[in-house]
Amino acid sequence: MTMGKIIFYEDRNFQGRSHECSSDSADLHSYFNRCNSIRVENGCFMVYERPNFMGNQYYLRRGEYADNQRVIGMNDCVRSCRMIPQHRGSYRMRLYERSDMSGQMHELVDDCPNVQDRLSMSDFNSCNVMDGQWLLYDQPNYKGKAYYLRPGEYRRYSDWGGVSPRVGSIRRITDLN
Repeated sequence: MTMGKIIFYEDRNFQGRSHECSSDSADLHSYFNRCNSIRVENGCFMVYERPNFMGNQYYLRRGEYADNQRVIGMNDCVRSCRMIPQHRGSYRMRLYERSDMSGQMHELVDDCPNVQDRLSMSDFNSCNVMDGQWLLYDQPNYKGKAYYLRPGEYRRYSDWGGVSPRVGSIRRITDLN
């Protein structure tokens, strides 16, 4: 199994001081002051604007991001990153209407480009990811803010980093080449 590898550069076009990372890092501040370009050599990563996997999140798969602001819409502040482990097998998650896994429940096993159309509701206050790695978006068609969900219980929407219970779309993370 190939390990993930991401390289952060202080300047655009892969210039300036750089830092290579192959695992989760809760605080990148000591390695660089700013980050204006990123190269993902293997795997997939979530990068965060604040330490400890907080703040706005951005999903990056293998590729070159020569100008973060133009290409992915993030500023030069990258403070933590999480490697997304490779998953082989089924995908399963449950979304709940209310906090603490209560109220109406919907189960998903595949991608859902429009939660409102498919489930007839779009506000979910908790969820339980049983299998697989997922990306939850606050707008339909995989747009807007993205949130990385790995297996576990999210007792309220703030546990996944959300600022509201609105869920627009959900996608399985399957492309790890």
